[in-house]
Amino acid sequence: MKHSLLLSAILFLGTLNSGLAEDWRQWRGPHRDGHVGGDAKWPATLDSLKQTWHVDLQSSYSGPLVIGNTIITTASRDKSFEGVKALDRATGKEQWSVEWEGYQKVPFFAASNGDWIRATPVSDGSRVYVAGMRDVLVCLELASGKEVWRVDFVKELKADPPSFGFVCSPLLDGDFIYVQAGGAFCKLRKDTGALVWKSLADGGGMNGSAFSSPILTELGGVQQLVVQTRSKLCGVNPQDGSELWGQKIKTFQGMNILTPVVNANRIYTSAYGGKSQLFQLSKAENQLVVAEQWQHKAEAYMSTPVVIAGKIFLHLRNQRFTCLDMATGQQHWVTEEKFGKYMSLVTNGDKILALDERGILLLIKANPEKFELLSQRKVSEQDTWAHLAISGRELFIRELKGLTAWKWE
Repeated sequence: MKHSLLLSAILFLGTLNSGLAEDWRQWRGPHRDGHVGGDAKWPATLDSLKQTWHVDLQSSYSGPLVIGNTIITTASRDKSFEGVKALDRATGKEQWSVEWEGYQKVPFFAASNGDWIRATPVSDGSRVYVAGMRDVLVCLELASGKEVWRVDFVKELKADPPSFGFVCSPLLDGDFIYVQAGGAFCKLRKDTGALVWKSLADGGGMNGSAFSSPILTELGGVQQLVVQTRSKLCGVNPQDGSELWGQKIKTFQGMNILTPVVNANRIYTSAYGGKSQLFQLSKAENQLVVAEQWQHKAEAYMSTPVVIAGKIFLHLRNQRFTCLDMATGQQHWVTEEKFGKYMSLVTNGDKILALDERGILLLIKANPEKFELLSQRKVSEQDTWAHLAISGRELFIRELKGLTAWKWE
């Protein structure tokens, strides 16, 4: 008994000393909503944020994963190859590296946004699932990087290669993985990669598969997948892929990028060329009914908002921040100042960390009464389009050609 208690104490103290906390295993964090878990306490300013290590890497827009003592990041090389690296969390030292042939040239008008890997992988703690540019999904062993299986959606579904690459970040639930690929929404077995069903097929076309990433939630008392395709917002039955409800969304050339956010049977979304919209889900006579509750001219684009206490904190296409009431659509405030073109937003419920593509990190008070910028700091001289990852007191920032670890002191 004494030995057991001593071992528990050692493990507990080791966790405190290493700063380990809830993993960041997927797009937008532990709960896929930009919220960090536990009682995360953030300082009042960014002054105490210290760099612990940096590694140079090849190009990527994928957000990093934090899985125990391992950091997972992707990279594209020489317009020919793409792959994954596993790094030691404490030092940045490489644990393993794998790559495969995979490159997708984007249209000339999008060349400035790069032709390198961009979807954020997902992990269940023993395997990593990586979306490659040419609509391939690759499953790797977390411990070694050994390939377990691969699905080529272009070949399997006889779809056109995606013009802008594979952008949707995969979703894991139980024994299955969900992703928008091959011009459709697909469910696969996570152990074998076998296709279970495909739904919402639109043929792909110029833009290829949709950019937005799915979420799993409960609406109207029904568990469902909320999926934003290139032209509509849908609820999908996880069992058979049937569409439970659908709502057309106004977009420009299928630029429907952000991940919808859900709160209390309400779904918020916005798209390039569209507006902010809030839909209410209810159940009547065993049928799900969707109805628009409000709309607002505030136009988001790429940046997925965070919802805190019923308020939507949103970065707009015009590069300003705003706060909307989720229940009524009332705009509480909008900033005069413009910021970056894109923001990855993470919150602990009290403050918001916002990383823009210029390498500037903002610390914002989650205040619905006014915009309250507490602190800002330049954390990279490179582009930082990848989503910020946070675990405990540590931040991991994937720059275009590198990855830097930071820690709150």
